[in-house]
Order: sequence, then C-alpha cells, then structure tokens
Amino acid sequence: MSARRIRASLGIQIALLLSLMLSACGTQTLAPVACSSITNPERCIEPRLLPFEARMRDGYALPFRRWGNTEQPGIIVLGLHGFNDYSQSFQPLGAHLAEHGITTYAFDQRGFGRTRARGRWHSCEQLTADLRTLIRLLRARYPQARLILIGESMGAAVALSADAEAPLDIDGLVLIAPAVWSRASMPWYQRAALALAANTVPGLRLTGEGIAITPSDNLPMLRAKGKDPLVIKATRVEALWGITNLMDQAVAWPDAQRHRDRQPPTLILYGKRDSIIPPRAFCRFIDAVPRDAPAIQLQLYADGWHMLTRDLQGARVITDIATWLRGPTALTGGGMIESSHEPLRELCERH
Repeated sequence: MSARRIRASLGIQIALLLSLMLSACGTQTLAPVACSSITNPERCIEPRLLPFEARMRDGYALPFRRWGNTEQPGIIVLGLHGFNDYSQSFQPLGAHLAEHGITTYAFDQRGFGRTRARGRWHSCEQLTADLRTLIRLLRARYPQARLILIGESMGAAVALSADAEAPLDIDGLVLIAPAVWSRASMPWYQRAALALAANTVPGLRLTGEGIAITPSDNLPMLRAKGKDPLVIKATRVEALWGITNLMDQAVAWPDAQRHRDRQPPTLILYGKRDSIIPPRAFCRFIDAVPRDAPAIQLQLYADGWHMLTRDLQGARVITDIATWLRGPTALTGGGMIESSHEPLRELCERH
C-alpha cells in the first residue's frame, strides 16, 4: 500500500473514532455549576489566591504549582496546560524561567489534575471565566509585574477563546501548539461522522489505544506520563465534545484582532511534526491572522512535535520562550507572519 493510501486510511480511521468521541451534542451532561449570580448568588464567594490553590467565585479550587521568587518578580507567567494534562506539564519551562528571575504559576484547570469532578467537562464559558479570574488575582498580588499568559494546546485554545470574546488584561501571550483543530478544518467525512454520532454516549470513556499518533519524541517522558495518576488516560465523550467546541471558538481569535487598535505581543509556536493538531488546521488558523499585526510572531520547529517544551529538542523551545519574555523581539528563524516566511510556506504548501 502506498504512503498516501496509508495516510488516507489512517485519517479515515481516526476521523471515525474522533467522530464518536467528539459528538454527543444533544445529550452531553456538563459538570454542575455551584453558584450563579442569578439563581443562587448566596453560594458565590469573593475569588482569592491561597498558598496552594486559587478559589473561584463558586468556591471551586484550582490547585497550582509555582516556580521562582514570589517577592517582587518583574515578570509573572500564568500557565494553562493541555487537554488531559495538568500543571506539572510546566515543570521544565517553569524551572528554567525561575533561573532567570521569572515566576511561573501553572494551574490545574477545571476537570483536570487534582480538581474536583476530574474528567468531567465544565463548559468553555467556565474555563474562560476562570482564566479571567486568575488574571485578576495575579494582577492584584503583583501590580508592578508584567503578566504573560502561556497556553499549551487546550490551554492556548482557552486563551484564544477568552481573548476573542474580549481583550485579556495581559502584557504578552505565548501559544504553544495551539489547539485550533476546529470543525471548519475537518474533512467532510469527519464532519459527516460527527453529525451521525451526535446525541450519543456522553459518559463513554475512550482511551484512543491503537491509534498510531504520538505527541512527542521524548519516550521516557511519555512513559512517565503514562504512570502519572493525575494524567487522564480514559476520556469521557462529553470532554472531547467540549474541547471541539472550544477549538471552534478559538479560531475566531484572528478575526477579533482585525478590529482592535492594540494587541499585546504574541508568540505562536508550532512543531512541524505535530500530529495532534494537524498542519492543515494550523495553517488555516495562521492564514487568518492579520498580516499587518507586528505584535504577532511565529516560530516553527522542524523537529518539534506537539509537546514542544518536553520534546527531545525542548531545551531550544524553552530558551526561545525565555528570550522572548525578556524582550519580545524576533527570534532566530522566526518573525512576523507573512508570505516571505519560508518555513511557514513550506509547511502549508505540503498540506
């Protein structure tokens, strides 16, 4: 069988599996909301940042990990992890940044890591609302520091979705392998299968075993994740349905930038070996980014996979991020998103 036919066959198999996983549009059961300013405002509290967790207005706790000096840092990083992962994913980056005087707070997002109702989907709106609350809390604690938001994969999609709705109060944005595989970038057979599988089995747990896709070339790291009890291994259909909706919202971000006078410096990172967020989906997203936005820079990695900061070449990615944080200037091999960006053109012409 030719390589093209193998890829096509694999693509159809993955599409059919994902269609089952990403559907349940009518019968999904989201995690219950603990408080509402309309229905039960008496159950809401004032959000606060505690020593090891942040409390949201409904009392929900978001545990965090912190790296670096917390007295008077000049730069604060707020880290959002990827799907089924948790705050520990920021350890390599956070530890490196701490050596350069940058403090990193990485939070377990709702439904992930050590949070309550782990494995359940808590709605796109709740995830973006939590992000805005975390930004306010860190701003209040460190009023003189520059606040940089770094999102990896799903975390980047949360950042994009929130910022597309209304500008975030941040001084910079780093998007690591952003999850932008929206329905608009899925092939017709996958969209058809999504529609066919809708309204079914929201509580079904799927592992994805047997699908030949790997998120990284760092096999020891992947084996360690496989043994980590806080990394979700079997995913509920409702959560996969939810992240697809989140990605649909995230791809609205480029259009939102066209109507704004100011965009904080933004760095977008993507590995050309990424098989989790297909190049076609990424290229579709990048193609929509305004070409006259000097604050937005792109960095591609020829040997980068999906978990860029934890790949075998992760040290280079981490160094690039640290360099950019100290002064958002063009990195070696990167630059503005434009037609003359040769690595981007090469990537997108092949897909």
